[in-house]
Amino acid sequence: MSAHERDRAQSDRLVAGAFRDEDMEIEGSLRPRHLEEYIGQTRVKENIRVFIEAAKQRGEALDHVLLYGPPGLGKTTLAHIIANELDVSIRITSGPAIEHQGALVAILTNLEPRDVLFIDEIHRLSRTVEEVLYPAMEDGAVDIVIGKGPGARTVRLSLPPFTLIGATTRIGMLTSPLRDRFGVIERLDFYDESALTEILRRAATVLGIPAEEEGLREIARRSRGTPRVANRLLRRVRDFAQVRHEGIVTSEVAREALAALEVDALGLDRVDRLLLLTIIEKFGGGPVGIDTLAASIQEEPDTIEDVYEPYLLQIGYLQRTPRGRVATAGAYRHLGRTPPEQAGSDQPSLFE
Repeated sequence: MSAHERDRAQSDRLVAGAFRDEDMEIEGSLRPRHLEEYIGQTRVKENIRVFIEAAKQRGEALDHVLLYGPPGLGKTTLAHIIANELDVSIRITSGPAIEHQGALVAILTNLEPRDVLFIDEIHRLSRTVEEVLYPAMEDGAVDIVIGKGPGARTVRLSLPPFTLIGATTRIGMLTSPLRDRFGVIERLDFYDESALTEILRRAATVLGIPAEEEGLREIARRSRGTPRVANRLLRRVRDFAQVRHEGIVTSEVAREALAALEVDALGLDRVDRLLLLTIIEKFGGGPVGIDTLAASIQEEPDTIEDVYEPYLLQIGYLQRTPRGRVATAGAYRHLGRTPPEQAGSDQPSLFE
């Protein structure tokens, strides 16, 4: 690689980093800080409120919390809210970032009493690192080995009381010993249109985006039941409103912008449709294995399972079977194809 190419690559990385920082700053500004500001997930929110109040009354650290569900539903936001409601600091890391036991021991021994440690993607912790968490969560201590060979000895260090909040999109990948050490386990579900509209209304106010109610509802309908997607689409619709219209997010502007972004009336994007069409057209509707499907559409199996499948399963367009993924009759009709049981009949497809 020439010096010019290296400089260009470094510049591209810096620019990409700046965009990521800007997105994180925007996400941070939209993030509610207290339970009363947190929209949706009513059952989870009320349970957490009780657990926090009980811990505060006893003067204890909140029991360890495991939050699971599809990405973008507010697990990280809820972790920040819990720390705010407890009036303690929060330390944030992720499973892949903790590469060895020493890194986790360093984090744990630097916590203040009743602090919150948030581990995102906790299912991706290595087994050796995970073993450090067992005594930390259960006994409030960590074991470290000093020295090597025959002279090595184990020393137990006491930890201040703390709350571990783990977040995962794949609770089934957690080992039973780790999962069983969480005292509070809560699932976050997809949001309905009303809750998403309320989230978008708040986001539009925070970002200073002029928006009509019907424009926000149109975005909410196409947001896959996910606040993160809703906020991202709102910012992109704002761009279309600013450049091509009078700056106001209306239903017409929202429909035009979302059509340009290839987001259809149910919130399916180009990759969702490609995934379903591949199952239907290349594999006769399925079943097809996840690895074969991923190779066919040039996506990672983990991306399909974590990002695309949850919503397609939720709306009933995809089924998981022991033999692989299967497209449902609803998926056929949505894509303008005739379901197999209707093939050869005179009944037209719903979308033809």
